Amino acid sequence: MAEIRAREITKTFADGTCVLDRVSFHARPGRVLTLLGPSGCGKSTLLRIVAGLDHATSGTLELDGAPLDGVPAGKRGAGFVFQNYALYPHLTVAGNLSLALETQRVAREEIGSRVRETAELLGIGGLLHRRPAQLSGGQQQRVALGRALVRRPRFYLLDEPLSNLDALLRESMRAELKALFARVGATVIYVTHDQTEAMSLSDDLIVMRAGRVLQCGSPLEVYRRPADAFVATFVGSPRMTLWHGRREGPALACRGVRVPLPDGLGGPVEMSVGIRPEDAELSREPVDGAWPAERVVVEPLGASALVTVRVGEEEARVLTAPTPWPDDLWLRFPADRLHWYDAGTGARIEPVGDGAARA
Repeated sequence: MAEIRAREITKTFADGTCVLDRVSFHARPGRVLTLLGPSGCGKSTLLRIVAGLDHATSGTLELDGAPLDGVPAGKRGAGFVFQNYALYPHLTVAGNLSLALETQRVAREEIGSRVRETAELLGIGGLLHRRPAQLSGGQQQRVALGRALVRRPRFYLLDEPLSNLDALLRESMRAELKALFARVGATVIYVTHDQTEAMSLSDDLIVMRAGRVLQCGSPLEVYRRPADAFVATFVGSPRMTLWHGRREGPALACRGVRVPLPDGLGGPVEMSVGIRPEDAELSREPVDGAWPAERVVVEPLGASALVTVRVGEEEARVLTAPTPWPDDLWLRFPADRLHWYDAGTGARIEPVGDGAARA
C-alpha cells in the first residue's frame, strides 16, 4: 500500500494560465482520497501529474518517501482508469486484461492466472471472449478497472470513472467500487465532480476550486463544518440555503428578514448565514423564533419532500415530511445549526466564548 505526498504543486500553461496553484495533499496507505470540484478546477490535471502523464511547473511529489517527479509514467506503479475506459476495440476482454502483462513479458501461466482471478473478482468471468462493442457500459467499466487491477499496481488513479453511466448503474457501481477498494486494500486517488460519489466512496476528501484546495478532511467533517461558502453550497444535496446580509445590532439583516447573531461572533459587516435543508424546521403553527413564510413549491422525493418557502425576499429549502403543506407556514433556523461566513472572502467564521458553545 503506497503513500503519496504532494507539496505545493503548481501548473502553469505556456499562455500563463495557472491550472494548479500550490496544491498539497497526502494520500494515505490503503485509503481512498477523492479530489472533488467543478469542471475545470484542475483535479484531472493533478491526477495526470501524479500518474506522470503531465508535469508540474513547480512543487514536489513523493511515493513512500522517495521523489517521484523524475520517474517516468511507466515506472511509477500506477493503475490508471480513464473516464472513457480506453479499451482496445479489436481485442477481447481477455486480451484487454492481459495486454499490459504481455508487454511486461510476464509468464503465460501467470498471465492466465491473473486474468481469471481479476475477472472473477469483478464478476466478468463469463465475458472474457467478448469484445468491448458487445458489452454494456457497466461491463466496460469493470474491464477498465480489471485492466488496472491485473497489473497489481502500487496505487490506483481513477478519473471520473462513472460519469458515462446512467444514474441507476452509477449508484450500483458506487457500491461495487467501495466494496472492491475494501477488498483490495489499495491506495486510491479518485477524481469526481459528483459530491454524492465523493461522500460515499471517500476516506479522505479534498474540495478544489479554480486550481486551489479549499478544504481537506473526512467527508463528514467537510459536510458538517464547510470551510468556506463555496464548499458549503457545493457539498450536500439538496444544497445549503445561504443568505447574505449586513450586521445591524444583534442580528444579520438580510432581505426582509433578520437572523439573530450568536454571542461572540466576530467578522465583517457583510456576512452570510447558511443552513442545511435537513436542519431547517417548518411548522403550520407559530413557534418561538420562527418567521412567517409562504410556500413556493413542494418537490416530493419519496420518503421526504423538499419544500421551498419565501421569507421576506429570501427563499429557503427545507427537507421535511412528505405531507400536504399549506400556503402559509412558519420557518425556524435552529441557532446551533447555522453556518456563518465572511461575505467578501467566503471564509468560515466561528463564534468564540459562550457563543461557540451554543452555535
